[in-house]
Amino acid sequence: MPFNIPVNLFPTDASPEWMNKGDNAWQLTAGTLVGLQSVPGLVILYGSIVKKKWAVNSCFMALFAFAAVLVCWVGWGYQMSFGSEQLVPFLGRPGLASLRASYLVEKAFAGKFPNATMIFFQFVFAAITLILIAGALLGRMNFYAWMVFVPIWLTCSYTVGAYSIWCPDGWLAKMGIIDYSGGYVIHLSSGVAGLTAAYWVGPRDDKDRERFPPNNILLMLLGAGLLWMGWTGFNGGNPYMASRDASLAVLNTHVCAAMSLLTWLMLDIMFFVKPSVIGATQGMITGLVCITPAAGVVQGWAAMIMGILSGSIPWFTMMVVHKQVSLLKNIDDTMAVFHTHAVAGSLGGVLTGLFAEPRLNRIFFDMTDGWQHYIGLAYGLKTGRVQAGLRQMGIQLLGILFVVVWNIVITSVICVAIRVVIPLRLTEEVLQFGDEEVHGESAYALWGDGEKLIETSKLQSGHGFDEFSVKEGSNFR
Repeated sequence: MPFNIPVNLFPTDASPEWMNKGDNAWQLTAGTLVGLQSVPGLVILYGSIVKKKWAVNSCFMALFAFAAVLVCWVGWGYQMSFGSEQLVPFLGRPGLASLRASYLVEKAFAGKFPNATMIFFQFVFAAITLILIAGALLGRMNFYAWMVFVPIWLTCSYTVGAYSIWCPDGWLAKMGIIDYSGGYVIHLSSGVAGLTAAYWVGPRDDKDRERFPPNNILLMLLGAGLLWMGWTGFNGGNPYMASRDASLAVLNTHVCAAMSLLTWLMLDIMFFVKPSVIGATQGMITGLVCITPAAGVVQGWAAMIMGILSGSIPWFTMMVVHKQVSLLKNIDDTMAVFHTHAVAGSLGGVLTGLFAEPRLNRIFFDMTDGWQHYIGLAYGLKTGRVQAGLRQMGIQLLGILFVVVWNIVITSVICVAIRVVIPLRLTEEVLQFGDEEVHGESAYALWGDGEKLIETSKLQSGHGFDEFSVKEGSNFR
C-alpha cells in the first residue's frame, strides 16, 4: 500500500528540505520561555526582593538590559559569538550579517532551522547574563553608568565566553569542554563579573546594607516561579532539536532544582530554626544553575546528587565562608550572585566532568565518531578509561579558570574606564531616596505618595491629570 506524504510536509521556499518544522517551533518556544525568565521573571523578582524605594530602579535595570542587548546582538554580538569568520581563537569577526534577510533565512550552523531562530534563541541567553550581573549591583549603581556598561560588557566579555565554549570553532569547544546550556558562559561569568563590578561600584547605603527587606515576597515568588518554569526552555532548547535528549534535560533540570530547594530548606531549619522562603528560593536557583552545564548528559540519579550538593555547598559559602573571608565581606553583592551563580555554576561544571555519561554525550553532540572522549571521570573509572576521564575533568577546570580570569580582568577594565566619565555609584543624597530621585517615579502610590507623583508626572509628560485630579477624589489621594 503506497504511503502518501501530507501536502504540508512537502518542501517549499518557505520550508526548505533542510528545515524541520517541529525543531523550529520548539526552538522558538524554548527561546520565548528563556525570554520570559528575564521579562517579566527577573524584572518582577528584582523589583519585589529589594526595598520599596529601589523597586522601580531594579526593575528598570533588567528591562533596559534586555532591550539594549538585543540591539547589540543583532548588530554585531551574534557574529562575534557564533560567526563563521574567526577573528582570533576566542572571538568571531564582528559583522552586520545578522541584519540581512538573505542570511537570516539560511540554515543555522547547528540544528534544522534558520539563522533567525538561532539568533533569537542565543539572544535571550546573552540578555539574561547581563540581567544576572545587575542583581549584584541593585540599590546603588548609577543608571547612566549601567547604560554604558551593558553594551561594552556584552561586546568584550560575553562574546568571548560564548565563542570559546559554544561556537564549534572556539578553542575550548575544540578541546571538548562540556557546557550543556551555560553553566560557564552564563552563570559563572555573570557571578564573577557581578562580584567584580560590585567591588568597583561600591556598597549600598549603610542603612540599606544593614537592613534590606523585600517589599513584596509574594511577587518575589511569582518572579521565582517564572524563572523556574522558564528553565524548561533554558536547558531543553540546547540540543537544538525536539529530541529525547531535550526531554531528559528538562526532567533533570526540575529534579535537581527541587532537590536543591529541599536541601537548602533543611539546612535553614537546622541552623536557623525557621524555614525561610527567601532561602528556599536561593536553593531553587542554585539547583537550576548547577544542573545547567550537565542537564542532558547525566543520569537522573546524578541530577539528584547534584541537587543535594548545589543546595549545600553554595549554602555553606554564603552562610559561613562569606562571613569569614574579608574580601567577600567587604564587597556588597546585593543578590548574592557570586554564590548562587559563580559557585553553583563552577560546581556544576566540575560535577559534569565527574558524571557525564558517554552515551548521552553521543546523543547530545549528535556524533557518530569522536564522542568517546566526552566521558565523566566516574565512567572513566568504571570502564578503565581513567586517563580520558581525568582529561575531561582537566578541561572542565581549565574552562572555569579561563572564565574567571577573563571576567575579572575585563570587567575591572570596563568599570575603571566608565568611572573616568560617569560616576559608577549614586551620590549619598540620592541613595537616601532611591527611585524618586533617580527616575522621578515610585513603585507604589499609597496614601500621600501619589500626590508627589502627580507633580512629577506632569513635568515629565507635559500634560496633567485633569480627568483624575485629586480634588475630584481620584485614587491618587
